[in-house]
Amino acid sequence: MNVLIYAGPGTTVESVAQCTTTLRSLLSPNYAVLTIDAPTLINEPWPPTTSLVVVPGGADLPYCRALNGPGNSKITSFVRRGGAYLGFCAGGYYGSSRVEFEESDPSYAVVGPRELSFYPGINRGTAFPGFIYDSESGARAAKIKVIKEELPSLKIDESNPHVEEDPEFEFASYYNGGGVFVDADSFKDKNVTVLARYAEEVKVEGGDAAVVHIKIGAGAAILTGPHPEFSPKRLRKTDPQLPPFYGDLVQKLIADNPRRLAFMKSILIKLGLKVNVNVTEDSPPIPTTLHLTSGYQVDIASLWSTIKSVKGLLEKDPQDPTGKKLKLVGENDTFVFAESSDSPFDLREVAAQAPSAETNEISDDLSKVLKDVVVYQGEKTCMPTLNQTPHFDHALYYHELIPPNSPRQTFGSTILYGEVVTSTSTMLDRNLSLLRHLPTGFTAVGTVQVAGRGRGGNVWVSPIGLLAFSIVIRHPLAIQAVAPLVFVQYIASLAIVEAIRTYGPGYDELDVRLKWPNDVYARNPAYKEAVAERITPLPAKYLKIAGILVNSNFVDNEYLLVVGCGINTANEAPTTSLNTLVAAANVKRRREVRQAVEPCKIERLFAKVMWVFERMYNIFKMQGFHAFEDLYYARWLHTDAIVRLEMYGGTRAKIKGISMDYGMLVAEEVSVDGVGTGKSFTLQPDGNSFDMLKGLLKKKEGM
Repeated sequence: MNVLIYAGPGTTVESVAQCTTTLRSLLSPNYAVLTIDAPTLINEPWPPTTSLVVVPGGADLPYCRALNGPGNSKITSFVRRGGAYLGFCAGGYYGSSRVEFEESDPSYAVVGPRELSFYPGINRGTAFPGFIYDSESGARAAKIKVIKEELPSLKIDESNPHVEEDPEFEFASYYNGGGVFVDADSFKDKNVTVLARYAEEVKVEGGDAAVVHIKIGAGAAILTGPHPEFSPKRLRKTDPQLPPFYGDLVQKLIADNPRRLAFMKSILIKLGLKVNVNVTEDSPPIPTTLHLTSGYQVDIASLWSTIKSVKGLLEKDPQDPTGKKLKLVGENDTFVFAESSDSPFDLREVAAQAPSAETNEISDDLSKVLKDVVVYQGEKTCMPTLNQTPHFDHALYYHELIPPNSPRQTFGSTILYGEVVTSTSTMLDRNLSLLRHLPTGFTAVGTVQVAGRGRGGNVWVSPIGLLAFSIVIRHPLAIQAVAPLVFVQYIASLAIVEAIRTYGPGYDELDVRLKWPNDVYARNPAYKEAVAERITPLPAKYLKIAGILVNSNFVDNEYLLVVGCGINTANEAPTTSLNTLVAAANVKRRREVRQAVEPCKIERLFAKVMWVFERMYNIFKMQGFHAFEDLYYARWLHTDAIVRLEMYGGTRAKIKGISMDYGMLVAEEVSVDGVGTGKSFTLQPDGNSFDMLKGLLKKKEGM
């Protein structure tokens, strides 16, 4: 599920940013697009979970110094075994057998062999004159002529239907210093195919090949001279150091942007990746207005009064001429609060203060984007309408969470919701000045997360259809002896499983289980069918549908926990979802003439999880995890499972359970015959994880 972008020595900040933004847009939600440094690439076991390695633009000599030897050997092995490599500009040079860069200019010359050698010939550059390091003086909107017959997946913008009739088509691509793949047409017998050529005359000898595809073992590589990954909307336009022609360059790129995007999709498909073909822009969505509401009006009034009363926490927003907006500058994010009134709230007032795409076009730090917050405390405007939050029905959620005459509910009764957010966890746990004033049960919710977080620094892929939320729990130090902090993640994951199983009629039949330490898996509907039809290789028996991440701060004798959860509710990618399981169950029910199971609604599931989690947590505070031990084992996947312990040299061991003192996983060494040796191991939940495909307990990456 991973796409790794090399961001080590030699890469430029802009190349990495452009590459990351474009690939996340085109590949979400099917892949997590991550940056990786040289030590991680060399030392960590990334190949089994990776589909594509990308080397962006920059200077390739530092690439050599960082990766020659073990790094390049690992990349080569990965590709030959079925992986893919994509190199842009300097990354294209780097994937060739030999580089001849500005050979006639001693001050710029870079000449010599390269280890990867995916392209069996020379990459010679620069293709066009004028290149200067760390400058846009040699940049241009280079015309690229694509060999359409080599890219059958290529789909042209319907506004240009005449292009469909041409076997080739052109588009303007950002270019700054790339090379030519010399005599590429002569390497057909070595599995080299030219995908695109420079449409303009180049200054070096050796042909005009701008983009090539090479089959390597079971895998493949695509190398480019230009930068088709560069979005013109993210290029600088107002920098006084830019050359005078730069504005015209950007306009040419904007005019051809639909064709550029079509080309990028087609080369990713050529490499075997699953692309989001409906994407028409490759800029990430900017965080939208946040809506602060509560099912109890007294709670929202009390919280807002507390925040306003903290000395030095809020300040007047200098950008607001009305003086009604208050700014909170947190450690990671800046929030701008505006109170709703008793009249219908006009969203345009807040939207006018939101940063525009033009303002943030080259900013990759979304924490710098102002987060506008509307506080709904008026009697008539206690929550936004569906027109304001079309992907989340606040009225339905609060009705499910707090039905008439129900007991007081704390978890989820006050929520901060955004259609597009950076990360629900980040907004809370990395802004301690705000977090320390939030009550237990306060919850941040987002429909789309553009910077979701998982364990070990992983990115949590968060498309529409995923329920993503983070809840604040103030866990007193005084109860630590009875209710150790480590078990909160176990309680949270168990609450998700029980909420799903009790969601409605038929849901108790869904095979939803716990994977230690903090994931929820479901039986793959395709597995049984594959076994029956003897399909090989068999798909995974269980697929991940939820994950939990707990972050903590310690302030004034209590832990401020932020419990982040993501549940695949209606999104089929990147694994499976509850509604996919429901659809599969309904196929069987139709055969048995049984009533169909109703699809899951995000608002109702969210309310159910909050309700179950709160009751479990309250019992946990009084009785500890012992109260849930039997239920936990009944729901998990691992009882008496035989695994290999990677951190102990592949020792065979049988899983016995969880220690009730520190929440450690307990495993007993066994012989080949499954007989216990008497030796046991205890494994920390924050340092180890299961590889479900290999029956392997391994050290968590980044630990």
